[in-house]
Amino acid sequence: MSLPFWCVFISALLIFIAKAPVAKAMAEEGGGRYDNHHPRAQQARLTGFGARALAAHLNSIEAFPLFATGVLMAHTTQTYGFLIDMLAVTFVVSRVLYLLFYWWDLHWLRSLVWVVGLACSLLLMISPAL
Repeated sequence: MSLPFWCVFISALLIFIAKAPVAKAMAEEGGGRYDNHHPRAQQARLTGFGARALAAHLNSIEAFPLFATGVLMAHTTQTYGFLIDMLAVTFVVSRVLYLLFYWWDLHWLRSLVWVVGLACSLLLMISPAL
């Protein structure tokens, strides 16, 4: 499997890794109980770290399709090489940093790495034309 495809796999895993702090915050909000009957209502009550963790998790879901599409566009047009590999790895690194910066409430850094990740996805999409 190619490096960009591994990056797609890791990015998919990050979606579920990002859910762990949300589940922890939900359990704390519910007095030690995760409300599996009404999880979205419980998530709506989260504040502080829990709300940031939820937003980071949801953004991970939102960012994934654009990145996966970019990798697939590069792959199907047989656009390979160092640039494609570096864009894919940079996207994954930016998403890991994004999660950490969101959890730690470092909003300027979070926004910066979000833009880096978006740029990677868009560049992957236009890479056949480069």
